[in-house]
Amino acid sequence: MNTQPEQARHIIRFCQGLLSHVEDSVAMEHPVTIKINGEEFVTLVCTPEFIEDMVIGYLASEGIIRHMQDIQHIWTQEEEGFVHVTTKRWNPLHRQLFAKRYVTSCCGSGRHSFVYVNDARTAKHTHGEPIELSYADCFRLMNTVMSGTELFQHTGGVHTAALCSHKDVFLTRSDIGRHNALDKILGHYLRQGIPPEHNTIVLSGRISSEILLKASKLGAEIVLSKSAPTSLAIDLADELGITAVGFIRADVCNVYSHPERIIAD
Repeated sequence: MNTQPEQARHIIRFCQGLLSHVEDSVAMEHPVTIKINGEEFVTLVCTPEFIEDMVIGYLASEGIIRHMQDIQHIWTQEEEGFVHVTTKRWNPLHRQLFAKRYVTSCCGSGRHSFVYVNDARTAKHTHGEPIELSYADCFRLMNTVMSGTELFQHTGGVHTAALCSHKDVFLTRSDIGRHNALDKILGHYLRQGIPPEHNTIVLSGRISSEILLKASKLGAEIVLSKSAPTSLAIDLADELGITAVGFIRADVCNVYSHPERIIAD
């Protein structure tokens, strides 16, 4: 497996009526197959960096593991594209639950939507004294995260996620998949033995229901995005006590849920 996150390619560029031969950077894309106790579980397509963090975060977000201690051994076959995990928590029911969906009612509104079983089992409701951000904090954190993503600046072909406080950016990860970027963050914190909580997640892409649920597993109380949320993501944010802020561009943003955490400057 090529573990470089980007690759140089020779291209033809058309600009203002002129053709030129230039070298461009493109984001790398690789399939990675997770094998649990010798059995193939799932194949993820990702940017090939922080692979083991991504696998650990993915297994935690799917409820396959709860803590780093649940993993007895993890090792990577780079050339073959396999990550091998051994754990005592694995049983055949995990494969059935992985693809199974059930119907639930969001926010008592009578509207029904499909939610993955494992997501519902592991989603976290926010508790305790809520954190607060000013509108200026929202713009500043978004600008800091987006200006610091070197892989995006080079390729324009990845999504970025960051875990932040109201003042600082703690950790940033990029990947061709929005889900993978969050899993890489979760896996990093599980390996460090630090439970992330009372944090803000900053995203370059839209807030879907699955992204919102992954953010909840990272202890996020606020999710900031340059893009839009979906209707189900807003319903889940309401239910889980998460503030969702979208379309953060220049000096404009939209607050979709739990606006009490976003205060006037």
